[in-house]
Amino acid sequence: MEFHCRLGSSGGEIVQGIYIAEDEAKLRQQLNEKGLCVLSLQRKGTFSSLARSLSQGRRVKARDFIVFNQELATLLNAGIPVVQSLDILRQRVENSVLKLVLDDVHDRVRSGVALSDAFAAHGDLFPGVYTASLLAGEKSGSLNEVLQRYIAYSRVIGTVRRKTVSALIYPAILLALSTVVVGIIVLRVVPEFGNFYDGLGAELPLSTRAIVATSEALHQNLLTIVVVMVSGAALGWAWLRKSGSPAILDHVLLEIPGVGSIARKFATSQLARTLSTLLRGGIPLVTALDVAGESIGNRYFSQQLVTVSREVREGQSLSTTLSKHGIFPPVAVKMVEVGESTGALEQMLTSVADFFDEEIETALSRFMTLVEPLLLVIMGIIIAGLLLALYMPLIQLGSIV
Repeated sequence: MEFHCRLGSSGGEIVQGIYIAEDEAKLRQQLNEKGLCVLSLQRKGTFSSLARSLSQGRRVKARDFIVFNQELATLLNAGIPVVQSLDILRQRVENSVLKLVLDDVHDRVRSGVALSDAFAAHGDLFPGVYTASLLAGEKSGSLNEVLQRYIAYSRVIGTVRRKTVSALIYPAILLALSTVVVGIIVLRVVPEFGNFYDGLGAELPLSTRAIVATSEALHQNLLTIVVVMVSGAALGWAWLRKSGSPAILDHVLLEIPGVGSIARKFATSQLARTLSTLLRGGIPLVTALDVAGESIGNRYFSQQLVTVSREVREGQSLSTTLSKHGIFPPVAVKMVEVGESTGALEQMLTSVADFFDEEIETALSRFMTLVEPLLLVIMGIIIAGLLLALYMPLIQLGSIV
C-alpha cells in the first residue's frame, strides 16, 4: 500500500513523501524507529464517505468542535481512557462530518495509533495547531491540560474575530442600503423628472442636466455595465484561485488606511497566541513557526513565516527575523526580544497577543465612532444633492411665478 506522509524530523524540518508498507500501523512503527514524527499519514487512492462529504463543501463547525474538545477534556479529567471517551462522544455528536471523523479516529486509536496521528490523518480538516497541541500533550502526559489550553485559545481567537466582523457589519449594511437608495433615485425617479421637464421646454440648471444625462447613460448602457461587472467578478475569482494571489490580496489589505491597521493587529495577535500555545505545550520553536504559518488566517503572514522559520533554523533569533521581515510591529518585536533574553518567550508572546487584542478593541471602537456618522453625513449629502438638483427647476419656476 502507498501512503502520503507528512513528517517532522528531530531537527525541526518538515518533509513530505510517498511511503510503501503493508499497513498503516507498521509504517508508523518504522517511521518512529527512524526518529521521525508523523504529522499526517493518509493512504493514497482511498475515497471514504468522509471524503465525499468534504468534496461537497461540508465542514466541521468551529462551535461543534470546541464543544467536542470540552467534553473530551472533561472525560479525560474524570479518568476515562481516550478510546472509551471517543466512543462515548462519537455517539453524541450531531454534525455528520464530525461523526464520520470521530468514527475513523476511534478506530485508529483503538488499533494503536496516537490520537494526534489519528486527527492529523484527516489533513486540512483541523488546524495544524490542534494536532500539534495533541502531540505535545501526548509526549508530556498532560493531554487534558493541552485540550483546555486549546479551548481557551480558540475562544479568544473566535471572540476577537466576531468583534471585528460585528464592527464591520453595520457600516457595510448602511453603505449597501444607501447605494440602493441612490440607485433607485437615479434609475427610476430621475427619468420621470426628466420627462416632465422636457414637456416644459425650459432650460434646466447645470446640476439637473448632469443628473438627467447620467441617468440616461446608465439606462442605455445598463446591460453593458452588468456584463462588465460580472466579468470583473469572474476574473477576480479566477485570480484569487491562482497560487500566491491570496497572499497578495492580504498584503494589500494590510496597507489600507484604517482597516489595514486592524487587520495587521489581528494577524499579529493570532500569530503570537498560536506560537505561545504551541511553545507552552512543548513544541520546538521551529516546528511551532511551521505550524503557525499554516494555521493563521493572513496568507501574507503565512508566506513570510516560511522565511522566518528557515532563518531561525539557521541560528538567528526570532526577534531579529521578525524585525527584518516586518511581520511584528516594533513594540511586539521588543517584547519578543525581552522574552528570548529572559527565557520566558511563551509568556511574553501571550502578553503580545493580549496587548494587541486590547488594541483591536480600542481601534474598533474608534473606527465605529468615526465611520458610522461619517457614512451618514456623506450619504445624506449625496441624497440631498440629488433631490435638490431634481427640484431646483421647480423652485426656480415657483420664484418666477
